[in-house]
Amino acid sequence: ARHVLAQSTERPTAAASGWRARVRGAGRLCQLCDWAPGMENGARVLVVGSGGREHALAWKLAQSPRVGAVLVAPGNGGTAGDAGGKVHNAALDVSKNDVVVSFCRAEGVELVCVGPEIPLVNGLGDALREAGILCFGPSAAAARLEGSKAFSKDFMVRNGVPTAEHKAFSDFHAAKAYVLGLPESHKVVVKASGLAAGKGVILPETHEEAIAALEQIMVAKEFGEEAGAEVVVEELLEGPEASVFAFSDGKSVHLLPAAQDHKRIFDGDLGPNTGGMGAYCPAPVLTPDLEALVRETVVQRSVDAAAAEGFPFVGLLYCGLMLTPQGPKLLEYNCRFGDPETQAVLMLLETDLYKIMHACAAGNLASAGPIRCFPNSSAATVVLASAGYPGSYPKGAKITGVEEAQISAGVKIFHAGTVRKDGDLFTAGGRGLGG
Repeated sequence: ARHVLAQSTERPTAAASGWRARVRGAGRLCQLCDWAPGMENGARVLVVGSGGREHALAWKLAQSPRVGAVLVAPGNGGTAGDAGGKVHNAALDVSKNDVVVSFCRAEGVELVCVGPEIPLVNGLGDALREAGILCFGPSAAAARLEGSKAFSKDFMVRNGVPTAEHKAFSDFHAAKAYVLGLPESHKVVVKASGLAAGKGVILPETHEEAIAALEQIMVAKEFGEEAGAEVVVEELLEGPEASVFAFSDGKSVHLLPAAQDHKRIFDGDLGPNTGGMGAYCPAPVLTPDLEALVRETVVQRSVDAAAAEGFPFVGLLYCGLMLTPQGPKLLEYNCRFGDPETQAVLMLLETDLYKIMHACAAGNLASAGPIRCFPNSSAATVVLASAGYPGSYPKGAKITGVEEAQISAGVKIFHAGTVRKDGDLFTAGGRGLGG
């Protein structure tokens, strides 16, 4: 059959966003069917980010028969050419929203999935939606749930989401006085309020260590000027932790199987916190009864409250939980997929990820149909990191054996801090590989 392209005066709108709306507005849509040049191979998707999480997202999106190409900006040494050549890296300055929007228009991108938190906090989701481009990721207003721990804790309290007792401080001396006034038996957690790449949480054993943590965050600014402008001091909760991922269209939610990650650098839960050294899924500590309780009192309650306060949450809501003897309590929100839990969780997802993300971004999660994971399955990921991480570490070490490691059935190596030079693979960050 021949396609007949005709000019059209119809213009794309936010409600009719994506590739089809833009080519229709440009007069490049066939009069006879829903086709445009370049659509033979399916939708083009942009994944923003460069870590193991983004590699896993691109790999899973590329499995969709609806997807023709996945572009990863900036990507890493493993994303380029993955999934049989369906995944490509894009040299793009993702810190500039207008540059990303222009790239999406030029490349006919149908959907954008934003991996890391910083672009979301900086309003990339807003810029894309204003341009009529579907985005799986929240607005800057909704991303405050991760961008400011002080804001998120206040949000939890005023909306009845169970969490730890806490106080926020922007003055070091006030925070120090508060800690010194606590009973010696009262252990606390000290958190940088702003974004700190998952490393701004310190678990002191004594009040002296708590004050040292305050100095580290607020005075020395070891996690950055903005991250250390405010701290949250909260009670230390006891119990197993669990990470819950929930798809949301701003109204309804769907929970994926719970995961558990390992944050500290050494075995035996020892050493400083990292961005995450490994994870497994599903986590049996979150029983079906507890999952139902979390869905109602944490996830759905949070999504309902965000909508009621004027910033509907669209995308992936991550809830970090402590399962205390008094019931599940929320430690923190993330406004995106967690890393490295994503690498384990997506191994179990059976339903088309593109279909789910598209439905959420379009505001109708139910249109994705039933969301299923492979039955009776489990997955785990272990991170291979550079010596010295999470402190200073060398870069440029050659990596070998990746292809051999993936020969076994069910094994996939996801790249994070890697780069390819002249066909060889080298380290380019603290966390190099996960699989």
